[in-house]
Amino acid sequence: MVFGALMVLTLFWRALSVFSIVTVLISPAAASQTSVKIGYIPVLGSAQLFVIDGEGWAKEEGLNLELIRFQAGTQAIQALAAGQLDAYLAGVLPLLVARAKGVDVRVIAAAAIEELQLVGRGPLAGAVASSVDIKSAILKFTQEQGRKPKIAAQPQGSVPDTLLRYWLEIENSVDTQSIDIVGLDIDAAQQAVLAGQVDAAVLREPALTVIRDRLPTSKVLVTGRQFMPDQPGSVLAIYGLGTANGAEIGEKLLRLHLRATNLIKTHPDEAVPFILKALGAGILTEAQIRRALTGTTSSFVTDPAQIIEAVAKLQDFEIRLGTVKTATPVADLFDLDFYRRLVK
Repeated sequence: MVFGALMVLTLFWRALSVFSIVTVLISPAAASQTSVKIGYIPVLGSAQLFVIDGEGWAKEEGLNLELIRFQAGTQAIQALAAGQLDAYLAGVLPLLVARAKGVDVRVIAAAAIEELQLVGRGPLAGAVASSVDIKSAILKFTQEQGRKPKIAAQPQGSVPDTLLRYWLEIENSVDTQSIDIVGLDIDAAQQAVLAGQVDAAVLREPALTVIRDRLPTSKVLVTGRQFMPDQPGSVLAIYGLGTANGAEIGEKLLRLHLRATNLIKTHPDEAVPFILKALGAGILTEAQIRRALTGTTSSFVTDPAQIIEAVAKLQDFEIRLGTVKTATPVADLFDLDFYRRLVK
């Protein structure tokens, strides 16, 4: 009995010694990991984030990423304003509103441009194909169907909604009162097109590929470039960039963002499994992600200076609409020096 008790005690102390050694070895590394909460929307324009997370690169930089999914940039902004996020990878326009309200957020890189396209189905797609311009197509549709065309976009203040209205009013002199514009989140807009509840929707990949696969008669009515050259899409933004902690997080994330963009553009097949896992394995297929990515690699850009002019145009338009009350100097939202310092 005594001998047995001594053996148990000996084994206990050995185990405790091993545990202590392992703790000493692990603790410094664990302590060096900085927790970073980053909000994103589930679109292909967030692909860099999925690659960074999937490859495990963030831990190499001492970052412990927590990816928080939102259905719209406007939703992510609420969390950012409440101090619940350290970083943001989504549409740029909601950031202008947040900045105007005193939220300490700055854009340090672009992620993708010309993401948004207008995909249509049924009579509206037919009317566009047989008309000389969109204004004539809308009139034809209304006369033949006895109702206005219904187009889904994300909520007002989002890039999809503002871009659609800009393209209709400014580029094509279309009165938006001649259309029913419905504010839906990304998944709901995709399902609405497939179910025939709307005639068209402003969407990004991979939703566009899913719709083409399930609804072969659907058509892209307006490409991303036709909507607006250098159309601003997803951006990488940091909360509290002026603080030591924010600057450190920003520099590490930007370095990883550049690395991920390079991999997507040069070896897209390597990025596919990570994107599939993030956007819906079991719902999407690897083939769909591969096709969506292959057709859009040129849209992955990082230089924030490339989108400033387009962002300014859209902000001016939002002020005209009344969705934004106060203009924020667009240059104040972007920290171009931060980007240039790392890319020099």
